[in-house]
Amino acid sequence: MNILFLEDDPVIGDIVLDFLSEFYTVKHCFNSADALSAAEQDSFDLYIFDINVPGISGLELLKSLRSFNDATPAIFITAYQELDYLKEGFKAGANDFIRKPFELEELQARVENIKRQFSIDDEIYITDIIRFNPLYHQVYIKNDVVSLSAKESEVLHYLIRNKQRVLSTDEILQNLWEYHEMPGQDTIRTYIKALRNILGKEHIINIRGAGYKFE
Repeated sequence: MNILFLEDDPVIGDIVLDFLSEFYTVKHCFNSADALSAAEQDSFDLYIFDINVPGISGLELLKSLRSFNDATPAIFITAYQELDYLKEGFKAGANDFIRKPFELEELQARVENIKRQFSIDDEIYITDIIRFNPLYHQVYIKNDVVSLSAKESEVLHYLIRNKQRVLSTDEILQNLWEYHEMPGQDTIRTYIKALRNILGKEHIINIRGAGYKFE
């Protein structure tokens, strides 16, 4: 699991980073500008953002990412106790909150809950006989192993993480390619066709004129 962690307090940041790094891959940023740059350059499974950070707030950062169809789940860390901040956070696109001070084990429990909700794991069961390992870019069908390219694996993982939601080709391109490397829409169709041939057409539905949905 790849986590983008935004926390400007060096003491809290180091403590949380050391703890989370025992279980996950973590990129730590101290300000929103660096966090935005990291989100644009890499693919993350989870955002953990402090609200009150240098530059734009964690709330505004998530709003900006959501405006580009970035659906990566997010947990906010905050010292604020007011209900208004909670409401604003969920309106910005947050999936969960944790208030300072907090126990590290509570944060991990919330991370694990996000993993379950969004099917973020080393192996993801698509059906009883089909499994997907995004780390090794492999699909297991009964006793057979099908190796995917790194980008095929990214596309499949993105579809699974956003299952039951229709994803346009533009959204997939914006979230999985950097702007200067972005291919045409035909590339997405090629990847989708290859994945449907492996998994079966019933799992990746083509919604005419709208995009694709994983079921």
